[in-house]
Amino acid sequence: MSFWLESLGPIERRSALPGDRDADVAIVGGGYTGLWTAYYLAKAHPDLRILVLEAEFCGFGASGRNGGWASGLFPVSEQKLSSRYGVEPARAMHAALEDAVDEVGRAGIDCDYAKGGVISLIRTPGQLRRAPAARLDAAGTRAICNANGVLGGVYSEHCAALHPGKLVRGLAAEVEKLGVTVHEGTRVLSLQAGRVVTDRGTVRADTVVRALEGYTPELPGHRRELAPVYSLMIATEPLPAPVWERIGLGRRETFTDERRMIIYGQRTADDRLAFGGRGAPYHFGSRVRPEFDRVPAVFGKLRHALSELFGIEVPVAYRWGGPLGIPRDWMPSVGLRDGIAWAGGYVGDGVAASNLAGRTLTDLILSRSTELTRLPWVNHRSRRWEPEPARWLGINAGLHGTALLDAWDR
Repeated sequence: MSFWLESLGPIERRSALPGDRDADVAIVGGGYTGLWTAYYLAKAHPDLRILVLEAEFCGFGASGRNGGWASGLFPVSEQKLSSRYGVEPARAMHAALEDAVDEVGRAGIDCDYAKGGVISLIRTPGQLRRAPAARLDAAGTRAICNANGVLGGVYSEHCAALHPGKLVRGLAAEVEKLGVTVHEGTRVLSLQAGRVVTDRGTVRADTVVRALEGYTPELPGHRRELAPVYSLMIATEPLPAPVWERIGLGRRETFTDERRMIIYGQRTADDRLAFGGRGAPYHFGSRVRPEFDRVPAVFGKLRHALSELFGIEVPVAYRWGGPLGIPRDWMPSVGLRDGIAWAGGYVGDGVAASNLAGRTLTDLILSRSTELTRLPWVNHRSRRWEPEPARWLGINAGLHGTALLDAWDR
């Protein structure tokens, strides 16, 4: 498991589905998307019979393994959204995500929430040429995050650092207090309008919600819906005060840089560096396996990158990974059609987006026309990924090409 989950101590699992059941809403997936949906539905309509089904335990997937960024980032730029949907809908989409960063904090769940923003470091001439014009100079950047070789930086206030494990486990406890039934250890075998078949029984429901993110391809008929691409992380031992005085991140700002192969990090509430990045291979046939969580070569690169950033030998205490869901056009979506609702495809920025998705799904399920239900991602359908072996060749070629471009920059 991740540092986030191990730091909480032993996980007490909830009971499995005890047999066939009826519900008003059946939610497949006990991560952020499924739990936020249950949370807002139960608050809006306490009489609803809401049932959450989770194969392992709540937070086992990306919700308990991510970098702990609640960010206002959206994988499709405002410019591209504007060209397709218009200027105002594009602005509304980005504004709603920025507000979702605050909404996660407003929920009041104890998760070490600290809204310090995010600093993206510029460290090569190539990165400097690509960076937005509105940026900090080297001195201003180092005042936030004193990394080596900084030429400048791009700062945004729309990001909060948090403890993902505390958030997802706390959220699961909250929905139960609201009357939602959560069954863990219950693997969904198939879903369709009005019915979810599991290894423990069948749930009949007016609305079925698919909230599986990187595990979506394991469902029959959804193999090419999202590509499960792995992101890996390391966490250090707690670092002493003199090291933090030199590094900075005094408001627990999250950090990244302008390289193409994404990296991400934060200063945890107990003064560790939690640091991750892409680079692990995509596996043929969209396979998701526990052994794919650990790639020694990628862990080594992460440790080297962190040491190079801050000029320290980092004492790594934890290593883990997990899959995230990537749609073919990199456009997350949320929707409801013919009794089946869905949300996901966050491309690794799902902590805040899943909160927005849960509120949007609530409005859609309750047939409410709101500002959220008019956002561009509502009922968007990405085209499916190519069949194998084209999918495997294309995604891994893209990963290798990205790494080569970053090497050229350096």
